[in-house]
Amino acid sequence: MDEALLRSLTPSVLTILVRRGADFAAAEDAVQDALIEALRVWPADPPRDAKGWLVTAAWRKFLDQVRADSARRRREDLVDEEPAPGPMPDVDDTLQLYFLCAHPSLTPSSAVALTLRAVGGLTTRQIAEAYLVPEATMAQRISRAKRTVSGVRFDQPGDVATVLRVLYLVFNEGYSGDVDLSAEAIRLTRQLAGMIDHPEVAGLLALMLLHHARRAGRTAPDGSLVPLAEQDRSRWDTAAIAEGIGILQAALARDRLGEFQAQAAIAALHADALTAEETDWVQIVEWYDELLRLTDNPVVRLNRVVAVGEADGPRAGLAALAALDDSLPRHTAVAAYLHERDGDPETAALLYSEAARKAPNLAERDYLTRQAARLNADRRR
Repeated sequence: MDEALLRSLTPSVLTILVRRGADFAAAEDAVQDALIEALRVWPADPPRDAKGWLVTAAWRKFLDQVRADSARRRREDLVDEEPAPGPMPDVDDTLQLYFLCAHPSLTPSSAVALTLRAVGGLTTRQIAEAYLVPEATMAQRISRAKRTVSGVRFDQPGDVATVLRVLYLVFNEGYSGDVDLSAEAIRLTRQLAGMIDHPEVAGLLALMLLHHARRAGRTAPDGSLVPLAEQDRSRWDTAAIAEGIGILQAALARDRLGEFQAQAAIAALHADALTAEETDWVQIVEWYDELLRLTDNPVVRLNRVVAVGEADGPRAGLAALAALDDSLPRHTAVAAYLHERDGDPETAALLYSEAARKAPNLAERDYLTRQAARLNADRRR
């Protein structure tokens, strides 16, 4: 059973059901039922046309739901529109489905959460971590979004800004989380850039390329995390860096600065430095100031603290950190790093240990644990 094939077909099948008049919540349930049926049936009797089989099965599941709901009995008229047998057209509907999920009846934050869950394949926990809210809060938000769009025809696609936010969060989860979604996010953003001439679409694509170009250097052969300053820059993808910088420069030349262009400019300064010591931290702080004017995001403020610590020294970084909420993710790890640079290994070791307990993933936890162990070992010598 090729579960990857099932996953890749899901967006197209879901889009077809929505186009044929199914409301989103019912279509999602029907597709999930069809996938379960495929897992049961296909090992013994694989179909010749996997997509056509799934569309037909999901449509029948949807019709079964309609018949069972007397309040929606009027939808039985749709039975005549059941897809005809035969191969389905090989069209990638994923990006269109992103736009459909960003429905005008939803707030941008709800549309993003719903799309990440239904199309992006992220768990409620992963989405909650991206939004810095409790998992229960995000579960309620997604449930409310589903109720809002229940019964709504998806003939009014959402705006570009919401779709960009979804793609950005999907990329971030693929880049730093448990599920590899970054390549898919880049593919869809390239597709969007080919459809829409907008500097922020270009800015997001540049940002993704610049981050993805450094991916090979982010982990050691044993899978452990390697911080940016210690990465082997010969492993970075110079072609992707050149492409990202070229796309960014063209976008910035249009003088319509947005948050993704500002983030890409920061990434470009990191990627352009031949060594960590040559990084232009002063300019990076200036770009963080621009970014904060565009979006007063607590994570951006925390990242700016690190840049200030590099540009103006660890004492300046600690002073800036004191103004931030200490419950922010990675706040403790930043404090540990700045205290170490300020010559206080004892405090730094304690903070690294605390940060390890709060780490969002195994690789980060192991790295922070090793940092604490290194400092403790140095103190015992």
